[in-house]
Amino acid sequence: MTPLKEVPIASFPLERFQTLVGERWGEVETAMRRAREIFAGRVVWHVNSTARGGGVVELLTSLLAYARGAGVDNRWVVINAGPEFFRVTKRIHNNLHGSPGDGGPLGVDERQVYEATCEQNARELASVVRSSDVVFLHDPQTAGMARMLRETGVRIVWRCHVGLDLPNDDARRAWDFLRPYTEDADAYVFSRRDFVWDGLEDHNVWIVPPSVDAFSPKNQDLDPPTVDAILDVAGLREDHGNGAPVFQREDGSPGRVDRTAEVVGGAIPAGAPVVAQVSRWDRLKDPAGVLRCFAEHSELPDAHLLLAGPSVNAVADDPEGAEVLDEVRELRESLGAGAARRTHLACLPMTDVEENAAIVNAIQRHAAVVVQKSIAEGFGLTVAEAMWKSTPVVASGRGGIKDQIVQGESGVLIDDPLDLDAFGTAIEGLIADPTRAAEIGVAARERIREHFLGTRHLTQYLDLLDELIS
Repeated sequence: MTPLKEVPIASFPLERFQTLVGERWGEVETAMRRAREIFAGRVVWHVNSTARGGGVVELLTSLLAYARGAGVDNRWVVINAGPEFFRVTKRIHNNLHGSPGDGGPLGVDERQVYEATCEQNARELASVVRSSDVVFLHDPQTAGMARMLRETGVRIVWRCHVGLDLPNDDARRAWDFLRPYTEDADAYVFSRRDFVWDGLEDHNVWIVPPSVDAFSPKNQDLDPPTVDAILDVAGLREDHGNGAPVFQREDGSPGRVDRTAEVVGGAIPAGAPVVAQVSRWDRLKDPAGVLRCFAEHSELPDAHLLLAGPSVNAVADDPEGAEVLDEVRELRESLGAGAARRTHLACLPMTDVEENAAIVNAIQRHAAVVVQKSIAEGFGLTVAEAMWKSTPVVASGRGGIKDQIVQGESGVLIDDPLDLDAFGTAIEGLIADPTRAAEIGVAARERIREHFLGTRHLTQYLDLLDELIS
């Protein structure tokens, strides 16, 4: 069995975006023509650690399909790795966010585990790439592949999706661990300027914020009856309306939500305002803090809280998910009966990733307020997704969230993610003032349309690769 797994990539027409980008469409058409010329006979490879769950997967699923639709031969492979490797890389991931994580070391033994897995996967990829190709290595899990791939003559881009506004000792420890591997890359891509490591040469660094796909199952328009029907089937809301739980799949075929989420706390009563956070079960997303804020620092007698995340058994590269979910469940059980009755934990099914995306779509559209209370954040794609749906967002002023939200205009930023009173007050204010909430929602969608759609993202990547190849 080969260590790498190739992920199928669809082909989507970029013309979908013509009405959304308006007068900027001419720039997109020019970029498409350039791409076909530059990449004739070349393959652009993308390598990451999982094909299911997380913002990187969502980005690759959409961006590579649109690039393929524009005539670029993109391919996506996922590394094969064991639990010990993912324990090490989760530690690195947490450190890059400035958190000690499990507190474990990054020493000789960890290097041996890391290098053995990376070398095995790099050897397999090196057997199929050509010197004219380009390889994108995504995040810490794949950085160790650069050294061996360098010997093939390919151009290598290391794409780091995580970072910290003000690096601390934990972050620099992760840099020191990864630096011997990332030095073999030709270019580095970060989501924001503050995330760039000390010592990297500016001419090799590119700043490319992530983007959303407005037409994916997670972001496509859904009318209210469809939203209600999806939430009903998923077991998240007590409503038996006349809508059908349907959506359009990536390939244009019809889809339907059939599977039920694993819900703690039962379905939410029809008509109740919903405060929702949708994220991985990760301490850096602080679901326990959201729960404590809702139960102890807000006055919302009629509202319900929904904390939703993926089924913890379905995300292979995140070994801490089950632990975090157990911690949140225990905290919920310790609350008084009244607070527990209005709080709900949902593990969303991941058997069909497009069905999962449709459920997330419905949650974000139905919510009165979406929260993203991250302790640290690379970009926070769930913020952009909720903003695209015109749902007001209250979020930590961390990382790329600050680039998305204009304070008080397209959302509400809380400077200190540990300030539960501030989060509670902001949430209360939006629910109590539907007119202001609606105005923020309209501005939020326009903010995403102007700055965070996939056409901008693809054009930036084209500029990078054009320079790298020439």
